[in-house]
Amino acid sequence: MAVAGVLAAVPLASPASASTASAAPICASDWDSAKGYAGGLTASYQGHNWRAKWWTRGNTPGGPSGIWTDQGACEASEGNFVVTEAQFNEMFPKRNPFYTYNGLVTALSAYPAFAGTGGDTVKKQEAAAFLANINHETGGLVHIVEVNTANYPHYCDTDQPFGCPAGISSYYGRGPIQLSWNFNYKAAGDALGIDLLNNPNLVQTEASVAWMTGIWYWMTQNGPGTMTPHNAMVNGAGFGETIRSINGRLECDGGNPRQVQSRIDAYKRFAAILGVDPGDKLSC
Repeated sequence: MAVAGVLAAVPLASPASASTASAAPICASDWDSAKGYAGGLTASYQGHNWRAKWWTRGNTPGGPSGIWTDQGACEASEGNFVVTEAQFNEMFPKRNPFYTYNGLVTALSAYPAFAGTGGDTVKKQEAAAFLANINHETGGLVHIVEVNTANYPHYCDTDQPFGCPAGISSYYGRGPIQLSWNFNYKAAGDALGIDLLNNPNLVQTEASVAWMTGIWYWMTQNGPGTMTPHNAMVNGAGFGETIRSINGRLECDGGNPRQVQSRIDAYKRFAAILGVDPGDKLSC
């Protein structure tokens, strides 16, 4: 994937300020007393989403430890997310077990405006568009990390003021958008409140973090395009503009029509599963 190396390393809005949705966010996965939570990870407890300030296990959200920050009231996913678990499984019958539906739902708590803006048709079209693009990037949600291992030692831009801390150089592609380069891990982590610069492996070990990086890009980054993929779908620019924002430099304007068609075919297929017309302006 080409787009991961071209994201701008600029200050980003927090997930909350990036959302314009008025409804309560979807609840993250239930807090598990036996699970260790890295700083920035979220869990739901007693009807609220909570964010861990630093690594913790066994400390109850809202308890005396003060480790968890209350993110506010949340709502159960049933009836809120436009893609059901059954539909998700139909879309990705051969997916890697790492890419869980619960991880995706947990990630939605960071950006409630994702697939939550406009009427039901727009919401379903956006969800189908996002899932179609990451389907293409990961071979049907099969690949968690970049296939080309020769690239693994690369992706460290030493000209950045933060460099590659403690000798970390493994900023290879991870997750549904194959996030790569140290400055992209820094930008995504800053936006999500998770220290991905020092903990890049969270994108390949925590499903919710992997999904969050994908939704972060979708909601906040233009890539080689002129608008975010989210804006392309909710403002009527069409699916083709999401392709341009993700990998337009290599695929659009005749660059690789087979790759573009692959994305369009997946989008149409997913839209049919969700029972929504895909609309027009499908190609870039």
